[in-house]
Amino acid sequence: MNKHIKSLLVLALVVAVLLPTAFAQGQTAKKDKITIGLSWNEKIHSLIQAWQDYMQAYAKEYGEKYGIEIEWVINVAGGDPTQQASNIEDLINQGVDVIVARAHDAAAIGASITAAHQAGIPFITFDRESSAVKPDAHVGADSYTQAVTTAEAFAELLKENGVQGKCIELQGDLRDMNAVNRSKGWHDVEEALGAWETVVQIPTEWDPGKFLSGTANALEAHPDANCMFVASDFAFEGVLTALENAGKLHPAGEEGHIWIAAQDVNPQGYEAMLNGYIDVATTYDAYFHAVELVHMAVRLAEGDPVGAPKILVPGRVATPATLPDMEFIWARDYKD
Repeated sequence: MNKHIKSLLVLALVVAVLLPTAFAQGQTAKKDKITIGLSWNEKIHSLIQAWQDYMQAYAKEYGEKYGIEIEWVINVAGGDPTQQASNIEDLINQGVDVIVARAHDAAAIGASITAAHQAGIPFITFDRESSAVKPDAHVGADSYTQAVTTAEAFAELLKENGVQGKCIELQGDLRDMNAVNRSKGWHDVEEALGAWETVVQIPTEWDPGKFLSGTANALEAHPDANCMFVASDFAFEGVLTALENAGKLHPAGEEGHIWIAAQDVNPQGYEAMLNGYIDVATTYDAYFHAVELVHMAVRLAEGDPVGAPKILVPGRVATPATLPDMEFIWARDYKD
């Protein structure tokens, strides 16, 4: 696809996603009160607290504007799919108006979606999609486009610096469709542009310890590697430690710099980018995810037909030069 056309398509998606829903544009609320049941799979990362705070703050603002009280019932599963299923069953039994869940297991969440539907409760997957039963809607990031925009910018950067890449890929948890989509986006651009070769793939299962051990083992096995793709920068300290232990921790501009493309701009990644260790990443726009989630939850609770949509925010490409002036970067306010 022509690069200019692709850029226009991404921009069009951003505009479509960030426009308010019809309800938000002024329709009268059908209910005085809506209860949203929110099931977190875990809550060990500051991104999840940021999402929750943004959701509740925007829901309050939204409710005051349109004369509707939005109440939240929130539970956390501690990284256990069985516990998450039990938590969602509790939400069903409480008779919430709509259920939102960030799935720990993309396949296992299907049973909870089915149970909610049997109880007549609409279900939204948030951030992590279901690989089994379809929910009424999904709200999150366009994780495939996120990886593609990062990879395309990275390819251009390598070309500008006369580098043919030999890259280590740190994958995420392959039970998470975001991790699957990011790996696919990275490899699709690799195949299309040929700017690098991925010499090894390291599954991390989103375990911070595996970011350290995986990077260390990969650097030892592939001493000629000169670049990396990191599926999320939430645990980037492990990558930095492994690079330092291998004598390969050099910021951009220094001899021996390992070129790094990453995803999300989490707090650890934010600092690493400002310090010149991450060269390019595409943001995980938590505020806009939260805004769209509230819009969709109200629509479903009100009984508006939505057609099982996916509301996906593609994120914005960031570099050390552009990051300081970018708005709505949640990592400035939330630290791990």
